[in-house]
Amino acid sequence: MKTMDIEDVFSSRVRMKILKALAQLGELNVSEIARRLGVNYETTAKHLEILEAERIVQHKKFGRIRLYRLDENSPKARAVQTLLNAWKKQSEPVKNGQFRSSSP
Repeated sequence: MKTMDIEDVFSSRVRMKILKALAQLGELNVSEIARRLGVNYETTAKHLEILEAERIVQHKKFGRIRLYRLDENSPKARAVQTLLNAWKKQSEPVKNGQFRSSSP
């Protein structure tokens, strides 16, 4: 499989939701990811395969069950984690129900 451009990886809402779920929850199997996202198993598995080919996620097998997580050794996965953390931090309320400003 050919390496995808960043725009192609991030252009899918399902892939972004998968990355967000794995960043927040750590390790999940395909069925649990599909259930949490409200997407069917086949679609979820297809997107996980793409993310794994890009070396953003990795899996380990326990019998027939595959557990997916962000690939800790991947610069791409670390960049995704940093992006998601920064995005979350900017969205968190500060005192008195205010939100952080978008300026540094």
